[in-house]
Amino acid sequence: MTMVAKERQPERQNRARTQKHRKHLPLSTADRGISTESAALDCSLYINRELSWLEFNTRVLEEALDQRHPLLERVKFLAIVSSNLDEFFMIRVAAIKEQITAGVAEPSPDGRSPLQQLKAIHARVETLLQQMSSCFWQDLHPKLAAAGVFLLKMHELEPAERTWVKEYFARDIFPVLTPLAFDPGHPFPYISNLSLSLAVVVRSPKGEEKFARVKVPDVLPRLIRLPAGSDGREASRFVWLEEVIGENLALLFPGMVVKEYYIFRLTRNADIEIEEDEAGDLISMIAEGIRQRRFGSVVRVGIQDTMPARIRDILAENLEVTPDDVYRLAPPLGLSHLMALMKLHRPDLKDSPFVPAPLRGEEEGDDILAAIRRGDIVLHHPYD
Repeated sequence: MTMVAKERQPERQNRARTQKHRKHLPLSTADRGISTESAALDCSLYINRELSWLEFNTRVLEEALDQRHPLLERVKFLAIVSSNLDEFFMIRVAAIKEQITAGVAEPSPDGRSPLQQLKAIHARVETLLQQMSSCFWQDLHPKLAAAGVFLLKMHELEPAERTWVKEYFARDIFPVLTPLAFDPGHPFPYISNLSLSLAVVVRSPKGEEKFARVKVPDVLPRLIRLPAGSDGREASRFVWLEEVIGENLALLFPGMVVKEYYIFRLTRNADIEIEEDEAGDLISMIAEGIRQRRFGSVVRVGIQDTMPARIRDILAENLEVTPDDVYRLAPPLGLSHLMALMKLHRPDLKDSPFVPAPLRGEEEGDDILAAIRRGDIVLHHPYD
């Protein structure tokens, strides 16, 4: 009996693995009671679940484009679109890639195989990312500047601001930076989920070209607020953290010449599979699942649009991704950090605070419980 059990164990593991990936798929045509003959016809009646989700996120982007909203509220919606997209890749796209790896070929109700879904997602996401970039650079960015909120690059800073930034870098940024070289003697460094990095190319005194990665630390604000000017202006001026690091890379590589650098950001599989019936300690199993999320496979790499092919190929090869997993973007990458602008004290750029109307009693000073005791009350709660 023991030998039989051991021989069947791989079979059970394979069956469990298949079931794991099947549960990410909607019901098959047979499961829904649809005959095989009519399946092809019925496919046209279904909308792909993943593409439908992307259309929902496009609807959120429309809120960022809606001129009727106050400016910072529109910025908030753009940040939400970016955050939603991160979650979409970490969970939904990661699940489809796992199906492909596991050899699951069963089509979705709309007739697409997992590989076809992945191709369609890539095409739709590329369009969505371009719309997001256009929204930021052509619409929101100039309007923010007109309203006194400046998101600046290093070359746009005033001399006094550049001096302050240099001191800030030496005091607060430099101590938490750890450049990691990549060459035959050094393995490619581990890069955590949703982390922003600089791919740096340096030249040694011997003329050798070397590649290094510098992580943009997440312990510091992505948007660094510059001190108020001596003229007492009320404008809010920010500079991007990665811009400051890029400007000061020479301090990280003494004795070498920094030839170029490019920004990239990756997303990893963060889906957690918990088999509750097999978990002796559910809390411990969830904690272990969260730890494992850090080491999930890479499902998306966003790269600066000016990154040359040779650097892109180095990243793709070592991160083990396909060309369809790589997305070219105009910086800034990871627009979810724009949510920090909602902390600005600019009520003129935000929605008016919503104050719920109190329930009025028949007598002055009545509380809600006394009003309820007198009779039923109908309350209408609008969704928004």
